Amino acid sequence: MTQPLLSIRGLTKRFATGGGWFARPRDMTAVRNVDLTVERGDVVGIVGESGCGKSTLARLIMRLIEPTEGDVALDGISLGSLDQRALQAARRRMTMVFQDPYSSLDPRLTIAESIAEPFRIQSRAVSHEEIGRILESVSLPASTAKRHPHHLSGGQRQRVGIARALALNPDLVILDEPTASLDVSIQAQIIELLASLRNRLGLTYLFISHDLGLVRYFCNRIVVMYLGSVVEVLSDPKAKPRHPYTRALMDSSFAPDPSLRRTIAPLSGEIPSPFNLPAGCAFAARCNRVTEACRSKRPNLELLEDGHAVACVHPL
Repeated sequence: MTQPLLSIRGLTKRFATGGGWFARPRDMTAVRNVDLTVERGDVVGIVGESGCGKSTLARLIMRLIEPTEGDVALDGISLGSLDQRALQAARRRMTMVFQDPYSSLDPRLTIAESIAEPFRIQSRAVSHEEIGRILESVSLPASTAKRHPHHLSGGQRQRVGIARALALNPDLVILDEPTASLDVSIQAQIIELLASLRNRLGLTYLFISHDLGLVRYFCNRIVVMYLGSVVEVLSDPKAKPRHPYTRALMDSSFAPDPSLRRTIAPLSGEIPSPFNLPAGCAFAARCNRVTEACRSKRPNLELLEDGHAVACVHPL
């Protein structure tokens, strides 16, 4: 059996917040006990409502922030066990494209300087000709290298962000809502570019988005998060959802064909506080299938069939 490119085990992140003269500091659980494997060549989508922990999970994988518990391994090597020098070497193999193309580029640097930055961090030289080839790989002319970010459109800036992420030929690319701030027509161009680059370079993507329709189109596996936990993993993006939360997400996503649209049953109830997560299922307060068993014990992510897994006492 081949080694997964990325292995995540028991990953948890709690942030200490508050505190002062009249308040005690409290822990907020942003990511809770996440297990996930990503095979080489996969395009894994991570979806969920805002605040569910998607971006925090991405930063934990990159070790931009340190986990409270758990471990991330790249090709079986624990990133938590690496010293700073070894971690820097490992980061050549994984990179990240951020959501906002306007804030992810330093306005003081030329595009050439931004592309050269990963090489500088890794103590490597890069020629102007190589920077031009990197820009052309994302369908930007080599002359873009002389310009500053404010000369470019949002779509062009995001292409520069993708070019910079791919500069060191990584194996794993984490895409944190890379199309969310772009016009719909530009979104389609960026998705087409990402698909072309993956096929040409053999990349593995972790694609974070709140757009379930886009994830079902672009990804070959879907991970659904709710309040920091993975509640379902769909091995086939078109598979029938087995968790009530996933079903609610799919019912609320827009389908262009009217015959495919479902009657939306709005979720009721309050979302639990991440400062005080319930002992049982975090979705119990909003679920129409809830029983006492759901409230008393947190369900584990159980494998059903063909790689499909769900954390639910009463799966659909």
